[in-house]
Amino acid sequence: MEAEVKKEIGDAEDRVTERITRVTTTGKWLLLYVLIGVIAGIGAIVFHLLCQVGFHFFMDFLAGYRPPPPAGETHLFPPTNTPFTRWMLIILPAVGGLLSGWIVYTFAPEAEGHGTDAAIDAYHNKGGFIRGRIPIVKTIASALTITTGGSGGREGPIAQIGAGFGSFLATKLGLSDRERRIMLAAGIGAGVGSIFRAPLAAALFAAEVLYRDPEFESEVIIPAGISSVVAYCLFCLVFGWGSLFDSPGFVFRNPLELGPYTVLAFVLVGGGILYVKSFYGVHNLAKRINIPNYLKPAIGGLLTGCIGYFLPHTLAFGYGYAQMAINNELPTLFLLTLALGKILTTSLSIGSGGSGGVFGPSVVIGGALGGVVGRVFAQIAPSISPDPGAFVVVGMAGFFSAVSNAPISTIIFVSEMTNSYHLLLPSLLVCSLAYLFSRRWTIYVKQVKNRMASNAHLGDFFVDVLSTIKVKDLLPYIRKTQVVPEDMTFNQFLEVFRSSQQHYFPVVDKDKRFTGIFSINDIRSILFDQEIGDLVLMKDIARNDIIYTTPSEDLNEVMKKFTIRNLHRIPVVDDEDPTRLLGMLDRREVIEAYNKRVEELKSEERPKDLEEGPAKEVSHLDKIKVREAMRRDVATISEDMTLKEFLDLIYQVKFNSFPVVDAKGRLSGILSLSDVVEARKRGGNDVLIKDIATRNVVTVNEDDTLLTALLKLSAGDYAILPVVKNGKPQELRGVISRRDIMSALSKAL
Repeated sequence: MEAEVKKEIGDAEDRVTERITRVTTTGKWLLLYVLIGVIAGIGAIVFHLLCQVGFHFFMDFLAGYRPPPPAGETHLFPPTNTPFTRWMLIILPAVGGLLSGWIVYTFAPEAEGHGTDAAIDAYHNKGGFIRGRIPIVKTIASALTITTGGSGGREGPIAQIGAGFGSFLATKLGLSDRERRIMLAAGIGAGVGSIFRAPLAAALFAAEVLYRDPEFESEVIIPAGISSVVAYCLFCLVFGWGSLFDSPGFVFRNPLELGPYTVLAFVLVGGGILYVKSFYGVHNLAKRINIPNYLKPAIGGLLTGCIGYFLPHTLAFGYGYAQMAINNELPTLFLLTLALGKILTTSLSIGSGGSGGVFGPSVVIGGALGGVVGRVFAQIAPSISPDPGAFVVVGMAGFFSAVSNAPISTIIFVSEMTNSYHLLLPSLLVCSLAYLFSRRWTIYVKQVKNRMASNAHLGDFFVDVLSTIKVKDLLPYIRKTQVVPEDMTFNQFLEVFRSSQQHYFPVVDKDKRFTGIFSINDIRSILFDQEIGDLVLMKDIARNDIIYTTPSEDLNEVMKKFTIRNLHRIPVVDDEDPTRLLGMLDRREVIEAYNKRVEELKSEERPKDLEEGPAKEVSHLDKIKVREAMRRDVATISEDMTLKEFLDLIYQVKFNSFPVVDAKGRLSGILSLSDVVEARKRGGNDVLIKDIATRNVVTVNEDDTLLTALLKLSAGDYAILPVVKNGKPQELRGVISRRDIMSALSKAL
C-alpha cells in the first residue's frame, strides 16, 4: 500500500512538473513573439516617420509635388509654398537612387531590391539568418528611394526590418535554425501587418508567401499573428486607428456581376505578366551592365524621373490615387496611364537595384486596372455592373494574387486595408482565376514550389519515407551471417577470420542464443598476438550492450541506431525473442530500400511538381563531390616495409585498410587486415608489403560524386576507397568510406 501511495505521489509530482514546464515554455515563446511585435512596430513607426520627413523635404519643399494621401493617412507636416517644379521630378529620383545605391552596395548588398525576396531566401536557404545591419541599411535606403520619387512600397523594407530583428534575436539566444526561421517569419508578419494596418492578413501572408503552390507554413501562423497584433496596436497608437483606405459600402447582390469580374481577372493576369516581365527584364539588364553597382539605381531613378516628368502620378507611393479610384474620382485614361506608368517606374526604381517594396505598387496598379474595367462596364452594361469603385477594390486583390502566388492572404489584405468585407465572393473568384492563370510568373523569385522543395524541410521527406518502410520488408535481403561460439578461443577464431569477409561477428552460446557481438576494430589490439590466442575466449571480447533492430521497427529508427556507433551493419533479432538472431542488416540495404520506395512514389500518377521533392532527395549523393567528404589524413604504408614493421605499426592506428605507396609516394596497392592474416598463415615476417598487397586498386576520383563512390564501395564490399586526382590515378589525395559518405549525406539533409 505504501509503495502504491508513493507511486501516486511521484506521478502527481511528474504531472505538476510537466505542466509547469509547459507553461514556462509557452510563456517564453509568447514573450519573444511580443518582443518581435514591439520592435517591428517601432521599426514601422520610424520608417513611416522617415518617409513623411523625406517626402516633405524632397517632393514638397524642393519640387512642390503634393500627391493626395489615402483616407487613412494624413501628411504629418503642412504643405510648403514651393510651386510645382516639373523638371525637379527628373533629378530627385536619380539623386535618391545614387544615395540609396551607395549605402546598400557599401554596407549590405543583400538589402537591394524589394526586401521580401531576401527574407524568403533567408527562410529557405540560410537557416533564417539575416545580418544584423540589414534592417538599418534597408530602412535608410528604402526611405531615400521612395521619398525622392522612386516607385516602391513599404512592405518590403518593413518586412526585412521585422524579419531581421526576429533573426537577430534568435541568433543571440542561440536558438535552432527552425526556431530562427519561425521568428523571422513572425517579424515579416509584424512589419507588414503594422504598416498596412492589416494584422490578420499579414500573419497569413507570412505563412503563404514562402511557396508558389497554395500552401501555408502552418507553424508560422500563430507566432506571426501574435507579433502582428502587437506591432499593429503600437503603430496605430501613434498614427491613429482605422484602415489605410476608406471605401463606400460596396455590396455584391447580382450573380451576373461575376461576368465583368471574370473579364477583370484576365485583364489582371495580363497586367501581372507584364509587371513581372518588365521588373525582371530591367533587373537582368542592370546585372549585365558593366558599371559600378551603386550607379545602376541612379540610372533607374533618372529614367523613372523622365516618366514622372510626363506622368507625375506614377511616382512614389500612389496610395492617394488608389483612394480616388475607389471613390470613382479619376477618368479612365488617367487610370490607364497610372497602371502602365506604375509598372515601368517600379521596374526602373526597384529592378535596377533600388530599395523598396513591390506590394504597394501592385495594389495601386491592380486598383487602377480594376477602375478601367469597372468604368468600361459601367458604360456598356450599367444594369449588371456595380460601382467602378468595387472593381478597384477587387482589382487590388486580384493583381497581387496574380504576381505573388498568395491569393488567400491577399483577399484578406485588401479587405482589411479598405475596410470592405462585402466583396469577398467576387474577390475570391478573381483572385482564384488570377492565381491559376499566372502561376508560372511571380514577383517573388525566391519562392519555392512547396515544402518538399524547401531546404528548410530538406530532411522531412527522407524521414517520412523511411518511416513507411519496416525492417520486415527487407527480410529477404538480410544477410545470413557466420556466428561465433562464445567458448571459441581466439586462435580458433583466426582460422574462421582468414576465410571470412565479415566485419561484424555475432557471438552465441551453446544453445545458439545471441549474447554479444564484436567487430574487427574490437580485436585489432590482439589480432597478431599469438601468445594469448589460446587463453582468450570470444565471449571475453564480445560486447554485451548490443544495438539491434527487430522486424517491426521502421527504417527511420534503424538509421538512428546506425549512427549511434557509426555502424555499417546491425543485427536483426526476433520481436518476441531478442536472443534469436535472424541476420545482419546493412546500411546499403536501407539506402537501397529508400531509393526504391522513392522511385515507386515517382512512378505513381502524381503532379510533376510533387516529383521534384523526392528527386531532390535522391540526387543529393549525386550532387556532392568526393573531395567534400573524403578524409585527407591518410595512413599510408610503404611498399618496401616488411610485414614485421607493419605489425608494429598496426597497434598505433585504427584503420583496417591501408593504401600502399612507392618510394615516390605514388599509389601502388592497398593492404587489408585479412591480407595480413593470410600472409602470417603462410609464415615469414620478413616478407615485403608489396608482395602481399592487392595491386589492382579500385579508386575514385576527387571530382566524382558520392553516388559513384558508394556504388564502388558496395560492389566490392570494400572498407575504404583511395581517392586520386583526376587524370593521375597514382596521385593519392585521400580515402573515403561509407561512414564518410553517410556523414556528408546527414549534413546535407
